[in-house]
Amino acid sequence: MKGPSHIDSPTPEPNYRSGSSAARETELISRIAQGDRKAFEELYGLYHRRLARFLTRLTKRYDVAEEVINDTFYIVWRKAADFRGESLPSTWILGIAYRKARNAFRSSSRILAVENPEAPLPPLTSDESLRTEELRDWLVQALVQLPVEQRLAVELCYELGYSCEEISTIMSCPVNTVKTRLFHARAKLQKLLPALGGIAPTDDGGRKTSGGKG
Repeated sequence: MKGPSHIDSPTPEPNYRSGSSAARETELISRIAQGDRKAFEELYGLYHRRLARFLTRLTKRYDVAEEVINDTFYIVWRKAADFRGESLPSTWILGIAYRKARNAFRSSSRILAVENPEAPLPPLTSDESLRTEELRDWLVQALVQLPVEQRLAVELCYELGYSCEEISTIMSCPVNTVKTRLFHARAKLQKLLPALGGIAPTDDGGRKTSGGKG
């Protein structure tokens, strides 16, 4: 089941974990369970931009990101009756998206920017400073070098703002596993980012440019 084909939207992102938002989304899911297509379209509209932001920071393949979003909402449509309100609607939906993304990113035939690390990065908005754009470029290149589970944990934590407890629910793993993934991801990013910026750490803890001397 597909919604609009665009990847992004200029509208502000709502607060998905406020009491009023959760109550509204729970109502929508209940209506979807009864086959209400208008409720489905409203929920899709609420989450498309958020999922697109999450996925397109992990892959430069917009077609893969869109496919994951559509697959996610196909499951939402089919499994709405299974939602019992034991977690927030956003956590339930992100859990489905996480599993779909993990499987898509592990697919050897179409995986991420690792296929071609020299390919151009997605266009950024024109109002970002050159320095911010450069840092984001480095971050995107560094993220795609992380293992899938670490990459997804980083995005759930730092981009979408989920707690370790919420991420453990989304990823269906213990909280300590989430913390371990984040710890190792941060350590790897600290090493990757200086290298991507043309700066290599020295033996004494200082830094030197990768193409210069001493």
